[in-house]
Amino acid sequence: MTNLSRIKITYFLMLIALIAVGFFQSWNVALTIFNLCIISSIMTLGINIQWGNAGIVNFGVMGFAALGGLANIIISMPPTLNAWESGGAMIIIGLILFILSIVFSIILFKKSSLSNKIKYLISFILVISSYFFMRFLVDIPIEKIEAIEPAKTGYLGGFNLPVLMSWPVGGLLAAFSAFIIGKISLGLRSDYLAIATLGISEIIIYFLKNEDWLSRGVKNVNGLPRPVPYEIELQSQAWVLKTSNNLNIPINELSSIIVKLSYSILFCVVLLSVLFLLEVAVKSPWGRMMRAIRDNEVSANAMGKDIKKRHLQVFIIGSAIVGVAGAMLTTLDGQFTPVSYQPLRYTFLIWIMVIVGGSGNNFGSIIGGFLIWFFWVQSEPLGLWFISQVTTHISDTNIIKSHLLENAAHIRLMFMGMILLITLRFAPKGLIPEVKR
Repeated sequence: MTNLSRIKITYFLMLIALIAVGFFQSWNVALTIFNLCIISSIMTLGINIQWGNAGIVNFGVMGFAALGGLANIIISMPPTLNAWESGGAMIIIGLILFILSIVFSIILFKKSSLSNKIKYLISFILVISSYFFMRFLVDIPIEKIEAIEPAKTGYLGGFNLPVLMSWPVGGLLAAFSAFIIGKISLGLRSDYLAIATLGISEIIIYFLKNEDWLSRGVKNVNGLPRPVPYEIELQSQAWVLKTSNNLNIPINELSSIIVKLSYSILFCVVLLSVLFLLEVAVKSPWGRMMRAIRDNEVSANAMGKDIKKRHLQVFIIGSAIVGVAGAMLTTLDGQFTPVSYQPLRYTFLIWIMVIVGGSGNNFGSIIGGFLIWFFWVQSEPLGLWFISQVTTHISDTNIIKSHLLENAAHIRLMFMGMILLITLRFAPKGLIPEVKR
């Protein structure tokens, strides 16, 4: 079977599955799953270009997604004026001085003719000293800011700009972080790189959980602006009322469907744009070079290719895509909740999407994102139905039956394991494998 046939069949079956959810459950549920599947697919595209096209193991997915979510706060939320008056400028100055000290220590390390031991010692002393100086500048302003109506604000806020601007900014934040992380960790062996990126992801999320002045930490930021209308606004529109009467659909359900469809259109535009750009990149000489580096680094290095530089490029591009997806996810949720980013859970879910879909193939990554997230959401109702059918002749008071029904949600882990094992057994290269050129 050709890859084109695989794409047609798998995409058609996925469409049928989503339509079935709409008919048998509700169209609101179907559209919610669809929107989350699109965001998952964008994340898998970011990981696929790193792993599938360059062989880079990145387990820091949730860290970059969280930075994308942070961009929503920085861009779209209104500024807290009292917080800025209480020392917001001093915090910015302290952070800038700390960053400049790091940049200066890097330049000094590269340009100085001193021995490596002395350069390491000077850089260490410079960075540590600047860190404590920064803490001296920012600690008191942070305490004042976090004390300003902590139940409502307690943070600096943002620039009060359109929320759609946060999506590219989320990508830029993730790209900048990836540049710093890549400079430090790229060049490590794949297993060490995986551990390093996972650890850095945990550090980023830990920072966002505890720095209330920036993200409100575990108190969350609610009421993020939307790029689409609110349901209550639509319910007062004449055309919505007329459509509701004509289709015999409750007005609140119809307004919710319209909002989700609006999100779907925006998300599809981003997905198709990312897919188009990645397809152009993969089929270009640059893409062929990256696959050559992936397949044989020694030969590529012998031909004069700068392996670490090229790996850094791909690492930044893939992380930026994940950052955009993280910003989109926070926009869809309408709130920023740092505790919801669980690297040890969702990172490997994204990797399963890439493996099942087919690493090295962008169309495979998309169907992997759709398939895995669909079953991740639907496994609980499917599990309830399956258990109820198996135990239909057992009394409802039976302890075993009650236990199985109460723990149906955990069947999703079995579903993921089964899907992964079946795929690795019958389609080890994924549902839509990489095209050999």
